[in-house]
Amino acid sequence: MAQLLARQSAPFYGAPRQRNWPIHLVLSLITVACVVPLILVVSASFTDEKALVNNGYGLLPSQFSTAAYDYLFRDPRPIFTAYGITIFVTVVGTAFGLLIMSMLAYVLSRKDFKLRKPLSFYVFFTMLFNGGLVPWYIVVSQVLHLKNTISVLILPYLVVPWFVLLLRTYFAQIPDDLLDAARIDGAGEWRIFFRIVIPLSTPALATVGLFCALMYWNDWWLPLLFIDDKRLAPLQYLLYTVSTNISALANSPYSAGMALPIAPVRMAMAVIAIGPIALAYVLVQRFFVRGITVGALK
Repeated sequence: MAQLLARQSAPFYGAPRQRNWPIHLVLSLITVACVVPLILVVSASFTDEKALVNNGYGLLPSQFSTAAYDYLFRDPRPIFTAYGITIFVTVVGTAFGLLIMSMLAYVLSRKDFKLRKPLSFYVFFTMLFNGGLVPWYIVVSQVLHLKNTISVLILPYLVVPWFVLLLRTYFAQIPDDLLDAARIDGAGEWRIFFRIVIPLSTPALATVGLFCALMYWNDWWLPLLFIDDKRLAPLQYLLYTVSTNISALANSPYSAGMALPIAPVRMAMAVIAIGPIALAYVLVQRFFVRGITVGALK
């Protein structure tokens, strides 16, 4: 009888798998659409300036040239220094940001916390209103005296209200019975948080951590406002400065007769900036299946 039921149900289990090929085809096309621009950027960075202008972009360089990278690495010390600052800011900012936001989100998710509603309103209020750019600049530079320091690149992004609300929603899905059982066994709140809540929330923490890392890695707005010392310039701001300077130099009358690889240099800067942070997707991709649903359920 069991074998007969298995044979009858086999077509029903096999049919959905056979009908999945349109979904696989669509996802494959989306993957190609995402990968091809990256290949074009890499190819353009190794293409001669004149060939790139005459022939346009291609999957393979029409005329191979390393002039863009030779221009950027003529003096590699600023790039290596910027890389070190960016990596330090990204690692430290992401680690401390996750710690602070997860602790804040955890207390907001507990129904027995007395200040839960006013504190949640305060977090949500900052998403809608702020003091403005000029008062913020005055407070950071003249009151807190953070200008031209590494701290000014880390502190403003330590608490992002949207990420706090996402983590709060995920923490709220953890059964209260599990936490009550831990309290009965004698566990304190700190132990419950670090030994139970954090391990159960790995998908949410990995997803939010990736977003934080991308935010720190791609940030050039804070150094544009608060960093005047070139030794403290992060990678994105350095590349922005190089792009601006090479465009100004190409339009300068003093550059007559000089062939500057403007377009390849910009593509090479994109390759240099995107390389390391792309590895972050490989490290956390297995958490995306559950992490992308953070906040979708209550």
